[in-house]
Amino acid sequence: MLPKLKRPLIVFDLETTGLDIAKDRIIQISYIKVATDGTETSRNIFVNPKMSIPPVVQQLTSITDEMVAGAPTFKELAQELNSEFAGCDFAGFNSNKFDIPMLAEEFLRAGIDFDFSDVRLVDASVIFRKMERRNLAAAYKFYCGRNMEDDFQAHLADEDTKATWLVLQGESKRKKRDNWTATLTP
Repeated sequence: MLPKLKRPLIVFDLETTGLDIAKDRIIQISYIKVATDGTETSRNIFVNPKMSIPPVVQQLTSITDEMVAGAPTFKELAQELNSEFAGCDFAGFNSNKFDIPMLAEEFLRAGIDFDFSDVRLVDASVIFRKMERRNLAAAYKFYCGRNMEDDFQAHLADEDTKATWLVLQGESKRKKRDNWTATLTP
C-alpha cells in the first residue's frame, strides 16, 4: 500500500518510435492519475508522431502507422497534458531513465517548459532493484539454491570467481544451450 499522497500521482508509460530522445517521438501515452483521496482516473492516448513507426516498434507494440494517423500530435495535446499534470508527482517503470526525459523533450518541442524540478519521481524499477538485489550473492542464491555466505567468503576475488562459475553453470542449465552460448558473443 502506498503512503498517503501529498500531491496527485501520475502513474504513466510511453510507447515511442524508438529510444533516441532527440529524434524519436511518443506514439502512445497512458496514465492513471491518483488523487490524494485515492480516487483514480485514467487515459490512454494514441499520438501521431508525424513520422513512420519503424517495423520493429510496430512488431513490439502492435501500434501501426494507421492506428496513429488520425490521432492528435503531441503538440496538439501538450497544453491539455500540461494542465492535467501540473502539481502532480510522477511514477513509472524505468521512467527516470527514459519516460521522464522523453516526456520533457516532447513538451519542449511543443513550446512548453514543464517544470520537473519540483516533482517527486517514483521509479518502480529502482525500487525493484533495491528490494530484489541484483548482485552475485542474489544470483548464487537463485541459480545454486544456497546462500553464498555459507559457501564462500565474499569480496575475495578467488571466492567470487568460484561463485561466478557456479552461477554461469546454473544459468546454462536454465536456458537452451544455443541461447546461452549466444550471450557469450558480442
